[in-house]
Amino acid sequence: MRWNGTPSMPRGLYRLTSEVPQRGDVVACCLEGETAALALARGYLRPGGCPSGAQPLLKRLAGLPGDFVQVDQEGIHINGVLQPDSRSRQADRQGRELPQQALHSGIIPQGQALTLSNHHSGGFDGRYLGLVPLDSLRTVEPLWTIP
Repeated sequence: MRWNGTPSMPRGLYRLTSEVPQRGDVVACCLEGETAALALARGYLRPGGCPSGAQPLLKRLAGLPGDFVQVDQEGIHINGVLQPDSRSRQADRQGRELPQQALHSGIIPQGQALTLSNHHSGGFDGRYLGLVPLDSLRTVEPLWTIP
């Protein structure tokens, strides 16, 4: 089970599944290193069961190995399709600078994936995290969410 209390996906309870993650699925992943420390320090994530000490992120699996990602002023395009609310921001809602240049245009390499939030335009996602290891993603499905 995973509890999501962040606005980047509907708040509520999600169940881990054994399904192989597919494009468009909601997935759970653990942040590592500096991004995990930043997310914890700023309150983007609460403490949780990931090796970093943070709770797992829930995001939409947007890009898979072999997909072409283009990053420009409009936002993130995957295989030529502009992703909704994918334009990077310079700062969060409290005016704190967000990491930049974590995601670059190019083909997603084997073993990597791109996760985005399609529920909240200010989500802390692939725009600021870059690519994540595909094998670290776990598919989740909502059990109970708050509208």
